Amino acid sequence: MTASMIMAFVGLSLLLAMTPGPDTFLVLRFSLHNAKSGIAAAAGSALGSLLWAFAVAVGLASLLEQSATAYRIVKIAGGLYLIYLGLRVLLRRQEATSNLAERPTGERAPAAAFGPGVMSCALNPKVGLFFLAIVPQFVPQHASLFAAVLTLGMIDTAVAFAWLLVISSLAARAVTWLRRPRVTT
Repeated sequence: MTASMIMAFVGLSLLLAMTPGPDTFLVLRFSLHNAKSGIAAAAGSALGSLLWAFAVAVGLASLLEQSATAYRIVKIAGGLYLIYLGLRVLLRRQEATSNLAERPTGERAPAAAFGPGVMSCALNPKVGLFFLAIVPQFVPQHASLFAAVLTLGMIDTAVAFAWLLVISSLAARAVTWLRRPRVTT
C-alpha cells in the first residue's frame, strides 16, 4: 500500500468515525459516569470493529452482502440489543437518585462498559458492510487479501478508537465542569 492510499483511508475512517452512531452514543453514555468507563466502551467498540475486519478477511461477512435474511437477522439483533440497553438505563434511572452532584464510583463500572461496546459494534451490520464495500477498494492488486483487510481494519479501528477517546474525554470533562459548585449554583 502506498502512503497516499493509507492517508486516504485514514481520512475516510476519520470521517466515518466522526459521524455519530450507536458506538458514539454508547461511549457518551458511559463517559457521563467517568472517563474510564467511556474508554472501556470505546475499547469494546474497537474490538467489535476488529471482529468485523476479521470476518471480512476470512469471507464470513460476505454472507451479509449476499443474504438479505442474514443481514436482516444481524440488523434486528443489533436493534434489539440497543433497545435492551435503553430499557436497562431507564430501569436503573428509576432506582437511582436524581442528584447530578453524585457521581457513580463503582469499581466495576469500566469493566461493565467493555461488553456493551463490543456488542454495539459487533451487532451493527453497517460496520460489516463498510468493510465489505470500502476496504477492498484500498487493497493493492497483488497483495494478500487477508493481510490487507486486517491491516486496514486495524487502521480503521485505531482511528475510530482515537476519536472515541476524544469524545469520552470531552464528555467526562464537561460533566466534571457541570458538577462544580460555581456552575450548579
